[in-house]
Amino acid sequence: KDMVYINFDSNSRMADLFESDLNTDRLIMGIELYVGRKIVPDNTLLIFDEVQEVPRALSSLKYFYEDAPQYHIVCAGSLLGIALHEGTSFPVGKVDFLSLYPLSFKEFLTAVVGEQFAGLLDNQDYAMITSFRQIFADALRQYFYVGGMPEAVQNFAQEKDFNEVRKIQKRILAAYEQDFSKHAPIEIVPRIRMIWDSIPSQLARENKKFVYGLVREGARAKDYETAIMWLCDCGLVHRVGRVKGAGIPLKAYEDLKAFKLFVVDVGLLGCMAGLRQGTLLDGNDLFTEFKGALTEQYVCQQLKTIEDLGVYYYTNDRGSCEVDFIIDNGETAVPVEVKAEVNLKAKSLKTFRDRFHPVISVRTSMADYKKEDWLINLPLYAIEEIYECIRKI
Repeated sequence: KDMVYINFDSNSRMADLFESDLNTDRLIMGIELYVGRKIVPDNTLLIFDEVQEVPRALSSLKYFYEDAPQYHIVCAGSLLGIALHEGTSFPVGKVDFLSLYPLSFKEFLTAVVGEQFAGLLDNQDYAMITSFRQIFADALRQYFYVGGMPEAVQNFAQEKDFNEVRKIQKRILAAYEQDFSKHAPIEIVPRIRMIWDSIPSQLARENKKFVYGLVREGARAKDYETAIMWLCDCGLVHRVGRVKGAGIPLKAYEDLKAFKLFVVDVGLLGCMAGLRQGTLLDGNDLFTEFKGALTEQYVCQQLKTIEDLGVYYYTNDRGSCEVDFIIDNGETAVPVEVKAEVNLKAKSLKTFRDRFHPVISVRTSMADYKKEDWLINLPLYAIEEIYECIRKI
């Protein structure tokens, strides 16, 4: 019925309040004095934002859970993952975790086009989806440019102004750059910037495996591992590891030395790479820009929103066969080949199938939905439904 929001960033009063003992009655009284409002048990939701700035606030969750469960608390923090990996005391088993991502394409569709079209994807009504394929394709092109950052989507839904969207994206990227300097250990800040700045060129290559030499000539893994880990922990980068086999769990077959790096959002990647607005008018050419980097980024981004889905990629030892993604739903390994246009040739997918005999394979492209004996063609705009598709096999 009610909500109290507290931002802990540069908030000395809250830092002082939690620095003393963590008696829940005292904390609630202090928060009430701070916000000038009564906190009603079971009716007031407390939101602690940027909670990593006051580690004792995280520790207090244990006492709220044990001594005052009538108070409902949500904690958020853009760099919360960093705090947890740096040894901040955390009440294990006392809280539920929820990972937030940029809006998926289906959520974008709901906000910009209409929830009835997102409903078609939910229901996997591919006959009806095919009838309205142009609406889905046009919305997907818009999503490639706008991405899923909430402010960008909200602005675009209201104004339909791509120029304003780009300004918002540049502002978000500038804020990330400031976070590097503010929160990362000073000795790795330059390396974080170099890794971050190299990602568009890394993904624009035919072989998208991360290459340290593209960051700086002569660069070695041991010099940049901490910087990559920092970017992953704070959620700005997705690390997709290579697997050498197709057994379950895929984690057991991971080659820790080989991986791809994707950024958190396709719209931000386009902004970083200087994607021009006119590309939206070039039909399916948008999907092949930067050697399909945007399309592969998009697919990775949608897969990452699916809970408990392991996401990897496959190459053989000779490098002659690569499958863009291999997903692990806990029961089977499913190869996923990404096609940036309507081209349906799937040589690598067939090679992988002949060697490992997966139950089903998935090709995602701008072609319509089609299920064959061993292969499903899933439209790019429906890739978020992949888990449900393979679950029914």
